[in-house]
Amino acid sequence: MCTVCGCGSASLEPKTDHPHPHDHGHSHDHPHDHSHDHHHDHDHPHDHGDGVPHQHAHHHHHHHTHSHDDHHDHGAQDHHHGADHAHDDHDHHHHDHDHDHDHDDLHFGKGPAGAHAPGLSQERMVRIERNILGKNAALAAVNRARLQELGVLALNLVSSPGSGKTTLLVETVTALRTQQPVATPVAVIEGDQQTSNDADRIRATGAPAVQINTGKGCHLDAHMVGHALERLDLSQGGVLFIENVGNLVCPAAFDLGEAHKVVVLSVTEGEDKPLKYPDMFAAADLMLLTKIDLLPHLDFDVAACLANARRVNPRLEMLTLSSRSGEGMAGWLGWLAFRRATLPRSAR
Repeated sequence: MCTVCGCGSASLEPKTDHPHPHDHGHSHDHPHDHSHDHHHDHDHPHDHGDGVPHQHAHHHHHHHTHSHDDHHDHGAQDHHHGADHAHDDHDHHHHDHDHDHDHDDLHFGKGPAGAHAPGLSQERMVRIERNILGKNAALAAVNRARLQELGVLALNLVSSPGSGKTTLLVETVTALRTQQPVATPVAVIEGDQQTSNDADRIRATGAPAVQINTGKGCHLDAHMVGHALERLDLSQGGVLFIENVGNLVCPAAFDLGEAHKVVVLSVTEGEDKPLKYPDMFAAADLMLLTKIDLLPHLDFDVAACLANARRVNPRLEMLTLSSRSGEGMAGWLGWLAFRRATLPRSAR
């Protein structure tokens, strides 16, 4: 999750001589220098609850076999370094990479944080995550209120890279803008680490689009989207598509102010993707299984894929389609029309 992924700052194109740094709603002033005079392989900064990292010079040789030259009991978590220290948690020296002794597998996603970061305890990671997500949620609420006031249906499209999101959006935007008897107003926010390639493809359809480049960041957040909304002239009752950075992990946790998350999965990726990345599929309201025109050329079990997704999220709606052949596109456009028509009364 993004407490440990090292996200960088984002920029809205076009870039200026004085780029506006985008605050994700959290501070990047976390101490990242974990250099110690330890003579073991794992760094152990100690958090005393005051936010200041305390360095301790350990002179024992720490091997993964947990044998120590100073003969102290590692399992008791009782380390004496010449002074008594009241730790805010007890597992700074606990190794989160549990072993499956049957297969010798490694599991770094154990513990309250569901993740692993060298030098951070599970409790510290949970605190950081709550702080980040809490600030993001407040900004997302502002975005949502703004979109609801306009009666705009906002969708957050998430997927792994190469699933066909942009191609799907190009075909969808084109269809909505040429609908008869009344065209649907459409706008798009594009998220990528670099380039404006996807936004340029959307603009070629005639629809307005804003590109957000996240740099080293692996997802969009509510603060970035809020700034992008300032650059879009959203039409009353229209549709806003937010194409997130290609990533099936971090975007699952970040509310952008959208009405629905739509996860896009292609038949070239494997039926077990929902099981491998359950958080994303659990957070979504709709799954689009794309590139079904390739099924004759692939060994892909559609029924198994849908069953896996349903296993993760029993309420998940699912549609299959091909942006290239057009098969299933009517169902997708119908879903959009239904969602626009059933927006909360206060948002219309």
